Amino acid sequence: MKAKAVLAGLATWLPGYDHARSTGGTDSARYCYSVWLRHLSLAQASGRLPTGVPRVVAELGPGDSIGIGIAALLSGAERYEALDILRYSDLRRSQAMIDELVELFRKRAPLPGGAEFPALKPALESDAFPHHILGETALRAALAPERVAAIRAAIDRVAEAPTMVAYHAPWNDPAVIRPASVDFIFSQAVLEHVDDLAGVYAAMHRWLAPAGLMSHQVDFRCHRKADTWNGHWTYSDFTWKVVVGRRAYLLNRVPHSRHLEILQQSGFEIVADRPVRSESELQRRQLAARFRSMSDDDLVTSGAYILAAPAAARVATSHGVQA
Repeated sequence: MKAKAVLAGLATWLPGYDHARSTGGTDSARYCYSVWLRHLSLAQASGRLPTGVPRVVAELGPGDSIGIGIAALLSGAERYEALDILRYSDLRRSQAMIDELVELFRKRAPLPGGAEFPALKPALESDAFPHHILGETALRAALAPERVAAIRAAIDRVAEAPTMVAYHAPWNDPAVIRPASVDFIFSQAVLEHVDDLAGVYAAMHRWLAPAGLMSHQVDFRCHRKADTWNGHWTYSDFTWKVVVGRRAYLLNRVPHSRHLEILQQSGFEIVADRPVRSESELQRRQLAARFRSMSDDDLVTSGAYILAAPAAARVATSHGVQA
């Protein structure tokens, strides 16, 4: 596997290499629906959001489509900000998802998971539709034909006149979003790819309103770059640089505890931290020098759901769509 990963990295230097390949996942309306409602449900369960759906929602790394953001809008959010390192999202594909997403919400469909998306995190106690969050009156208004038409129009005009939808790709300046203007930020298996974690966490701190909240599912596995799920921690810095090649991102290899440290250094308090543990097949001596002092917990943490808020944030009561 190591040889294959090295060859794949070297191949990125060949002429014609495509840096904007598919990221996978968000080309499915059912996946997008499930991801959005998982983040919303766990955020609401924390008691740190007002009842209903946050007014302004931002997503880091939407990938192949802005389908998760559309799900947020269809459930009642008023504005969606998407931020990506490259322009991956096909907005025509996103438009094509709207009818299927509307139907899922109208049916109050259970959240897809299990056999359909067996690896999908974060896990919930129940995959039932969250009626306690999305009340009948609010959801009926959110799904009104004229509002769905407005969402379609906003996607069509996103490049010329961002209204309900803004798509920033590539974004390289925190000023793309006004300070303290976002109520809820989320990401799904994205933060393990970010090289400048401190910079990105600082940017999110800038964007969040004082009573805002952010919800992240982070995947610490090797993404098929090693024979064991945590084998990417056995590569030396030089070998890993070869594996990455010319790709705009791959994996930052930052373990769970370091994410928590950077979050707190960036001005956040940890509201919830739910690690996913997986057995390690590695001996500590197999780890690269920079990872040899990694804690036992980090060595077996293959993922984590992290909910965070600006430190000393007050609980808001004035924004959000009421049920």
